[in-house]
Amino acid sequence: MKHFIAVFWFQILIFIFNTNGNAQHIRPIRDDIGYCWSGEQMKKLVKYLKSTETQVIEPDVIGGISPHDDYLYAARVYYPLFKTIKAKEAVIFGVTHGTVRKEIGDPQNILLLDEFKEWRGPRKNIEISPLREFIKTRLDTSCFKVDNRAHELEHSIEGLLPFLQYFNPDIKITPIMVTAMPFERMEVVSEKLAGIIAKYIKENTLVLGKDIIFLISSDANHYGKDFNNIPFGEDSIAHWKATEQDRRIANDYLKDIVQPEKVKMFTDEMKNVVWCGKYSVPFGLLTADKVVERVINKKLKGKIARYSDTFTEGVLPIKGTELGTTAPFSLKHWCGFLSVAFYAE
Repeated sequence: MKHFIAVFWFQILIFIFNTNGNAQHIRPIRDDIGYCWSGEQMKKLVKYLKSTETQVIEPDVIGGISPHDDYLYAARVYYPLFKTIKAKEAVIFGVTHGTVRKEIGDPQNILLLDEFKEWRGPRKNIEISPLREFIKTRLDTSCFKVDNRAHELEHSIEGLLPFLQYFNPDIKITPIMVTAMPFERMEVVSEKLAGIIAKYIKENTLVLGKDIIFLISSDANHYGKDFNNIPFGEDSIAHWKATEQDRRIANDYLKDIVQPEKVKMFTDEMKNVVWCGKYSVPFGLLTADKVVERVINKKLKGKIARYSDTFTEGVLPIKGTELGTTAPFSLKHWCGFLSVAFYAE
């Protein structure tokens, strides 16, 4: 009997150890409804997009802003950007959504890194770039925190991974969640981070766009009473006004040469609209632009690839992917999204 009990508890301990070990090793999927998590799903989705989409953007992309909304809503906006990306590793700046902030105590003025060895992907698990540990050992500890729980709860980075891995099968990633911080703090932290990333690029003789790219996760306007955001009303005219506002913001601040003044104006504009990338976008742009200047003495230049929203797009008429949607759409509840490609000039 004692032997049986001993064996029983030993097996329980092994189970707990293995379970915890695996949990620490591989970052689990957060959203298994809105995104594709099998190669076959992605194959069907991309086949549909290839048959219906003809938009082509210029090659030599070294960065981008991507949506993270459900694929059945936003796949046509993801597609032109990601089909152009050909890289070995990506630095991804993610949002820290409000629901996540509440769960983790609302940290501010820092970046959130993880310690998972791999993230889930539709083809295979996605490896972490050595850059992540390179950053951890060099960036001031006042500028970041390691928080696996934050990355487990947040979907803004994982939403980019199926498209990214489909077109770049061996991609490695450096996931970075950006918390709330004023522009002045962004300038300080991005300066330090950019210096470290530039050093990594130079030491490993990497080529921007070919070996490493920068991606920023953000959806645009979240419109409706659910978001406490109805400045124009809730009818078709309101929808037109709000989407035109999104387009103006994109054209004013995300298009052409990245300049600190424009990035600052973007952060000011975000006080009056509900974009979830109000911190990830400016911080990612500041960092990527500083890296480009340090590595090749050029500036970052943006070109709007596509803008749309859930009400305009509706649900893609694609079958056999098992994809779903995680939120409704109507004139009283919709979300905008855009993709922007960045080049060196």
